[in-house]
Amino acid sequence: MADPRGFLKVRERELPADRAVPVRLMDWREVHEYRAMNPEDQQMLKRQAGRCMDCGIPFCHQGCPLGNLIPEWNDLVRRGQYREASERLHATNNFPEFTGRICPAPCESACVLGINQPPVTIKSVEVSIIDEAFARGLVEPVVPQRLTGHTVAVVGSGPAGLAAAQQLTRAGHTVVVLERDDAIGGLLRYGVPDFKLEKRHIDRRIEQMRAEGTRFRTGVEVGVDITWAELRTRYDAVVVATGATEPRDLPIPGRDLEGVHFAMEYLVQGNRLAAGGAVEDPISAKDKHVVIIGGGDTGSDCLGTALRQRAASVTTLAIGKKPPTERPENQPWPTTPTLFEVSSSHEEGGERTFLASTVEFRGDENGHVTHLVLATTEYLPDGRRVPTPGTERIIPADLVLISMGFTGPETAALTEQTGADLTGRGAVARDDSYATSVPGVFVAGDAGRGQSLIVWAIAEGRAAAASVDAFLQGATELPAPIPASAVALRP
Repeated sequence: MADPRGFLKVRERELPADRAVPVRLMDWREVHEYRAMNPEDQQMLKRQAGRCMDCGIPFCHQGCPLGNLIPEWNDLVRRGQYREASERLHATNNFPEFTGRICPAPCESACVLGINQPPVTIKSVEVSIIDEAFARGLVEPVVPQRLTGHTVAVVGSGPAGLAAAQQLTRAGHTVVVLERDDAIGGLLRYGVPDFKLEKRHIDRRIEQMRAEGTRFRTGVEVGVDITWAELRTRYDAVVVATGATEPRDLPIPGRDLEGVHFAMEYLVQGNRLAAGGAVEDPISAKDKHVVIIGGGDTGSDCLGTALRQRAASVTTLAIGKKPPTERPENQPWPTTPTLFEVSSSHEEGGERTFLASTVEFRGDENGHVTHLVLATTEYLPDGRRVPTPGTERIIPADLVLISMGFTGPETAALTEQTGADLTGRGAVARDDSYATSVPGVFVAGDAGRGQSLIVWAIAEGRAAAASVDAFLQGATELPAPIPASAVALRP
């Protein structure tokens, strides 16, 4: 994990010596802790950013869906010009404090230095710029010079919705963001644990957006509290940015046992509790043998949460092979390779098992899960992955978290109330300008693209905002980083 400023820090303390086994008590604050840069930190950051200056043709642009001006703000950091670096960073990215913390950094995979040496730690430079900019008071509201008189409703307050709302507000439109939860932020708020993204980062951006003129309404579920058709009649345009929230299930014997939950159900509760909220009958990992099915980022978040709740053990199961630690030949530079990744949660504890196919959940007489039946994964000639007969084994499991990704957005109310078309994979269909089949209704982010990265969500939110602006005014000055057709071309 790139960490040039040495911020990686697991907070821990040991219990009194009379306890047989020392136990680490980890708090919920960010593992990568920001501190104001001293001269030594600044010199280290300048040296890292200066490595970018040896590049002839910056392929990092190819790797970044946002089109971030990476060499430009690296050069400004090298010169110590943080105000200018912040301006260049914000020119393409509304929320670098989010991407600098939770983006997997495909730009680093495309860095030219990565051909024969470690790439520039672009992600760490990015988050250092924005944190320093906030610390110096350089991030201010951008208030529109005039109002157009047009109104726009943005449904969903994740990164795509927030990016679209901020761009449209700055273009002079009156924008309201509707969120069905009790707080703004979407999965950034309740899906990503604080040890990866403290919610103060969201709050200060919302404060900036409010000062710019964006309005926010929480506790409003479009399709229930107000129909999609009614929303369209009340506003000149609507942006659907509801995300892809339908979890992928694992329909095997024992799935109905108590103690088997979707990962997001567990993470949302964990985030609410960490924020001091109340949760009725919470899912807790304390003193339990926890098994996480799925080896992605969401599974890693479950791991870190379970460790903080003092689980007895945590095992993460991945159905596929263990990825290589070096770029394989079939994924050459500047493509984004599939590599073995170690997150801060993995460094904190837990066991990772690969080639593990879950065959069955088993429980006790009370209907609660107690064990998992696993088998070694076999790859068939057609690419399917199936359990290998005769390799079954049993492991204890008091709490099982299914973290196998998402199948798409929740679309029942939208299609019933507006007749909007869907794609063959269940996403909201759109044309190259992010317009749905319903006039005046646009879609951005995972709702139209399927589960993806935060940088794609922000990029699509910006691009959809440009299309909405053109729809309302006939022309636009807002940047549109990508057409919707590019979805099929890039990961």
